Amino acid sequence: MEQQKIVVGLDIGTTKICAIVGVKNQFGKLEVIGMGKAPSDGVRHGMVINIDKTTNAIKKAIAEAEEMANINIGVVNVGIAGQHIRSSIYHNSITRQSHEGLISVEDVNNLTNDTYKSVTPPGSKIIHVMPQDYIIDFEPGIKDPVGMQGTKLEADFHVITAHTTAIDNIRRCVNYAGLEVDNLILEPLASSLSVLTEEEKEAGVALIDIGGGTTDIAIFYDNIIRHTAVIPFGGNVITEDIKEGCNVMLNQAEQLKVKFGMAIAEEADHNKVIVIDGFRNRAQKHISVKNLAHIIEARMEEIIELAYAEILNCRFSKKLSAGLVITGGGSQLQFLKQKIEHQTGMETRIGLPNEHLGKSKVEEIKSAMYATSVGLVLSGFRALDYRENAYAEINANNSQRMNRKSGVRETSGDFFSKLLAKTKSILTDDLDDKKGY
Repeated sequence: MEQQKIVVGLDIGTTKICAIVGVKNQFGKLEVIGMGKAPSDGVRHGMVINIDKTTNAIKKAIAEAEEMANINIGVVNVGIAGQHIRSSIYHNSITRQSHEGLISVEDVNNLTNDTYKSVTPPGSKIIHVMPQDYIIDFEPGIKDPVGMQGTKLEADFHVITAHTTAIDNIRRCVNYAGLEVDNLILEPLASSLSVLTEEEKEAGVALIDIGGGTTDIAIFYDNIIRHTAVIPFGGNVITEDIKEGCNVMLNQAEQLKVKFGMAIAEEADHNKVIVIDGFRNRAQKHISVKNLAHIIEARMEEIIELAYAEILNCRFSKKLSAGLVITGGGSQLQFLKQKIEHQTGMETRIGLPNEHLGKSKVEEIKSAMYATSVGLVLSGFRALDYRENAYAEINANNSQRMNRKSGVRETSGDFFSKLLAKTKSILTDDLDDKKGY
């Protein structure tokens, strides 16, 4: 019986660190069999600022997920975000030796891998290289060049870089927690896997993921990622504003935001008052819901304005027929959808990570605040499937070579049989090591 594939996603966020264990059911839907989370005290604006605190939080979240899923976790797919993230368009090309042969997957991979060697700004490293459009012998607008004939293969690539220090700190925390990083994924890309539909990405859509420390943006058109950006403001800055404006403790400010927060002050009842405990031996505090809404709306307007400006900077901003999709913990504010539609004039919906979810042990996983965590698991499965397909193609090529050689001499056939068996053994061991459990 084939061993069940298990993938673990680890979201190292500003407000929480969340580990999710997932499997695929017979219908291809993701089922969450384990989940663990811990407060994130060592991360600010998506970047690790305290190794020990972050490592301890990772250990706690992983331990909870292991207990619920009844497995031992060794490999995880980790998200990365922060204002250090940069994206750019890079043009690259290769010249094939033979014009007669057809362009192969290997040719496309060689072009992509060569782009990973591009010169980057000092102190940064490429984490994603995503093709936009291909050009074959100066013929543009080709989506899939495999199987076509041509000598010169070119492409525009969406290249995403991150600070080397930020990457190293994440890997260090994960390693100190006794884990290995399988894949490092940009968080808005992970979120897009869990909340966007194929139709939206085809028609053109902008994803805005409002997290605790950052607001992440990803723009899709024609099923291709066209633009990514990270804004260093999120839900935590709203909490800070409430703390200062209402003169309350930080945890009280967070509760006020979550339970009573509104993105449109006009919708708040000016007669409604919230009573909270004061400091020790002090009188209770009375917070006006209307005043609370004014504080939240002012900051949310700024975040929306920055996100919308980033969208307008993209050359595909006029082609977003599917409008905006808002997700992340910050998207749970009351009347946020209406606020964004009024401020941007674009059709908006709240994105929940239930597009690919099946029956799960944890129902709260369907909340928008877990969009990135679910997307990291989905991304891990996608990478796993890609590796398996690549290994299968290698095995098939080896089999063809063996069959061609087997008719020459009996000893030659024995040699290639042994070589193929050895190759299968190596690839199988490597695949087993890469599984997220």
